[in-house]
Amino acid sequence: MTKIRAAITGVGGYVPDYILTNDELSRMVDTTDEWIMTRIGIKERHILKGEGRGTSDMGAEAVKQLLEKTKTDPSEIDLIICGVVTPDMLFPATANIIADKTNIRNAFGFDMNAGCSSFLYALTTASKYVESGSHKKVIVVGADKMSAIVDYTDRATCPIFGDGAAAVLVEPTTEDFGVVDTILQSDGVGRIHLHQKAGGSAKPPTHETIDAREHYVYQEGQPVFKWAVSKMADVSVEMMERHNITPETLNWLVPHQANMRIIEATANRMGISKEQVMINIQRYGNTTSATLPLCLWEWENQLRKGDNIILAAFGAGFTWGSLYLKWAYDGDKVG
Repeated sequence: MTKIRAAITGVGGYVPDYILTNDELSRMVDTTDEWIMTRIGIKERHILKGEGRGTSDMGAEAVKQLLEKTKTDPSEIDLIICGVVTPDMLFPATANIIADKTNIRNAFGFDMNAGCSSFLYALTTASKYVESGSHKKVIVVGADKMSAIVDYTDRATCPIFGDGAAAVLVEPTTEDFGVVDTILQSDGVGRIHLHQKAGGSAKPPTHETIDAREHYVYQEGQPVFKWAVSKMADVSVEMMERHNITPETLNWLVPHQANMRIIEATANRMGISKEQVMINIQRYGNTTSATLPLCLWEWENQLRKGDNIILAAFGAGFTWGSLYLKWAYDGDKVG
C-alpha cells in the first residue's frame, strides 16, 4: 500500500501595521534598546490595535492570503486547527471564528494550546488526519495577540512579545515529501515558571485578581531559559540523529523565536551555521503560536522542493518538540 504523507503546499501570513519599537518601550518602562537587544535580540514588534479586534482577525487575514495564493476554494477545506494561547474568547474556538470570517463552511475546527509549541503540536495533529486518508485539505493556523496579556509595566516580560499570525495548507502526497517525523514532549512541572495566574477555572476573574494584575503573562526568566536551551537543542539533535541528517544535508532550522541566545545555542548544538537558521525575532518578537509559520511565510521564496527542514519549539507547560519535513514545492514559483 502506498504511504500517504502530509505535505505543506502553501503559506500565508499577516502582521499588524503598528510597530512598537524599543525606543517607545523605553518611555513606558525602565528599559533600553541596548538592554533588550543584548538579552533578547528584539528590535521591534507588531501590535494589533483597534477596539474589538482579536487573534481571529489576524488569523483570518493569513488564511485569506493562503487560500488566494494556493487558489483554493474555502469550500474545499475540511479541517482547520488553530494553535493559540490568546483565543478571542474561551469559547467558541478561535478556529471556528476564523472559519466563519473566511467563508469556510464544510470543515470542522478546534483550537490547540501548547504554549509556544502550539503550532508544532497542531501541525503534527493535522498531519495525522491527512496521513489517515480521512482529510484532504487541512489548514493549520498559528496566531496570537500577545499584547492582550502582556503587562506593559513589567520590564521583564513586555519587551518579549508581539502579535501576528500565519497559516499553512496541508495536503496528502505519495511522493517523498512532507512531514517525516515528529518528537513532542511535555513536563507539567514547568507550569510554575510560566503561566497566567488568574482567569481560568482555578482562579476565576475577580476585582481582586484584576487589581493584582494577575491576568498577564507571569514568567520566571532563568528557569524558562535553561529549560528552553536544553530541550529545544536536545530534540533537534535527536531528530538529526534519527534520520542521519548532517549539518551539510540540513537546509533549514526553523526555531521558535523567543530569545536570540536560545536560537544560537540550539544551532550550535546542531553544528549548523547561522545562514541555515530562520531568524526574524528582531522584527516581530515572540509571537508565540505564530513564530514558526511566520518564518516559513517570510522564507517561502527561498525554499526548494526536497529541502530538509527541522522545526523546533519550546513553550509553557512545559512543552517542546521538533518536526522534520521535506519541503514539497519551489517557493519562488508560487502565485
